[in-house]
Formats: sequence, C-alpha cells, structure tokens
Amino acid sequence: MTESGLRASDADRQRVITALERHTAAGLLTLDEFGERVAQVLRAVTHPELRAVTADLPPDPALAEKMAEEESAARRANARQLAIAFALAVLTLVVLGIILAVGR
Repeated sequence: MTESGLRASDADRQRVITALERHTAAGLLTLDEFGERVAQVLRAVTHPELRAVTADLPPDPALAEKMAEEESAARRANARQLAIAFALAVLTLVVLGIILAVGR
C-alpha cells in the first residue's frame, strides 16, 4: 500500500477538524459547510479522503483572514471616496444655485 493510501488515525481526523475550525473562524466556511465537512472527516478512512475535505482551502487561514481585512479596508476607502465625490457634487450644485439666484 502506498503512503497516500494509509489509513487515517483519530489524531489525523482531529487535526483536520482543527484546521476546519480555523478556516471557519477566518470566514472561509459557513457553519453549514463546517458541519458537512466535519461529517466527511469523521467518515474518512484514508489520508486522501482527509485531504479531499480541505483541498479547496488555503493552507493558512490567517493569510486568508488578512486578505479579507485588506479587501474590507479597500471597500471602506472606496466608500469614503464616493462620499467625498457626492459631497463635492452637492456643493457644486449649491454654489451654482446661489450664482443663478444672485444673477437674476
């Protein structure tokens, strides 16, 4: 039997569940997805079955959390810029209104 087909131990399953907990805390999995994957882990017999449960997740959830924080900061910056542009447009309309009112 090749190394990849080795049977998984309870400790191996617990390590994968711990990784899933970290990914869930980082916002990469919903609670429903977490529950489904834990069930898969508990049914897994071999290491390839365990690896399949986390194959689509990044190796380090802390990195994913940092990326999410950076995206959130960028969204806030964009919202600020939009608010400033809106305020300038309103100010321009007010100034034009005053100029038109004084010019009559």
